Amino acid sequence: MNHTKTIGIVGCGTMGTGIAIVAARAGFKTRIYDLRPEPLENARKQAAAFLKKSVERGKLPAGEDALIMAQFLTTTDINAFADCDLVIEAVFEDLKVKHGIFQQLNAVCPAHTIFASNTSTISITEIAGGSGRPDRFVGMHFCLPAQLMKLVEMSPGMNTSDATYEQARLLCEAMGQRPVRTRDTPGFILNYFLIPFNNDVINMVDQGVASAADIDLAIKTALGYPLGPLELLDMVGMDTQLLLCEAMHGLTHEPRAACPPLVKRMIGAGRLGRKTGQGFHTYDSNKIFGA
Repeated sequence: MNHTKTIGIVGCGTMGTGIAIVAARAGFKTRIYDLRPEPLENARKQAAAFLKKSVERGKLPAGEDALIMAQFLTTTDINAFADCDLVIEAVFEDLKVKHGIFQQLNAVCPAHTIFASNTSTISITEIAGGSGRPDRFVGMHFCLPAQLMKLVEMSPGMNTSDATYEQARLLCEAMGQRPVRTRDTPGFILNYFLIPFNNDVINMVDQGVASAADIDLAIKTALGYPLGPLELLDMVGMDTQLLLCEAMHGLTHEPRAACPPLVKRMIGAGRLGRKTGQGFHTYDSNKIFGA
């Protein structure tokens, strides 16, 4: 295990928590930041439950979960990132918010720190342009659920140096992930296909073509997907899906990327997915996927 580097994650939602598990499990000192202590405590509980279940399933040696959690520091103080070698931003898809975060980080982190964004739709070059270090910036889009999925889409911006990309790629591999290089284009590889596909599925539910359970069963059985598209959407959250659609549709004007009306109705009803206990499916706990 690698104990020589420190990785920071900004944002402790489903994605940020999963990335933090990946980093800590690989032996990196891990800092996870959010504005409020409550979601941080929830992230820590979710990570501990996931790792405990990994031990029970024989995926980790006995006692390894406690050692990993010792690497997992939560903080509401951005200054705790002053020793980070890599900082990954994993907040919602809003360019202004992301710029604000990176401006704070640029004032705190040393010059060698690489900045990365987990964005799945917004231009890496645009985010990097407001970071204060566009040459030390790269896209690192992890896939949900990050603690189980190995793929990371890595996208250099127009000003990303070759050395930065290579260092980030090596860190990604050291975390046990499989990086693929993509151009800085809307949706990269996965969401270019996935956002329109998921919207089609949402519209099928709204039109009464089939139930959410039957659609998920059909996709998993026939196509071999580990998760059904509506299970994945419940993990992503309807609020996040709305932001993804708005960002993707705004960039591409692809009709199938436009947010389906059902998503907005579900948001209005408070049915956001796993985080609220009800989305397309019903959940009796908010445990992170795999726990």
